[in-house]
Amino acid sequence: MSYSAEHNFTDQFLVEQVLKGDQQAFTRIIRQTEKLVAQIVFKMIPSPADRKDIVQDVYLKVYSNLPGFRLNAKLSTWIGQITYNTCLHYIEKKKLVYLPSYFEEDDAEDHHDRISYKQGNIAQNEVEKELQAKDLTAILSSAIKILQPPIYQTLITLYHQEEMSYGEIAEITSLPEGTVKNYLFRARKSLKQQLLTAYKKEEI
Repeated sequence: MSYSAEHNFTDQFLVEQVLKGDQQAFTRIIRQTEKLVAQIVFKMIPSPADRKDIVQDVYLKVYSNLPGFRLNAKLSTWIGQITYNTCLHYIEKKKLVYLPSYFEEDDAEDHHDRISYKQGNIAQNEVEKELQAKDLTAILSSAIKILQPPIYQTLITLYHQEEMSYGEIAEITSLPEGTVKNYLFRARKSLKQQLLTAYKKEEI
């Protein structure tokens, strides 16, 4: 069977074909998810030398665990979860810092931050309009790479570049959906502050 890019094969069909021994179907799964896997690995793993090995490890785990895949789930989300957990295991093994040091957010402080953030949007909008005239993609990519803690890089990428929902991101990261929303808010806030600092109006 031909698995050309023009055909839209369902997750169920592809999984069933792989379980029947069809290697081309698994190649199609890789092609459909390799961008997502690469996005997660490149945002979470600081060592370029280890990234290729981790990607290979991810797909070995996908292949070996495919018989247990629940067909009512989304295949890309499931593979994203395997990727995230594989990277997290690497991070823990290397004793790297990935998540924020806090897990409980102060609601009053967060509310104050949101008000201040909203008030600052007026000034930021003017700068953002000028940024749009430049190579915004390259600028954003550079800014995302230095977001701290690193979890912010992953969440921004999954939400804005992979266009995943809060629920899908929560499933991949095993974080509560409310935490995902909170981290995303703080990540976007940090990203805008970086852009405003690095690309002031007079420098644009």
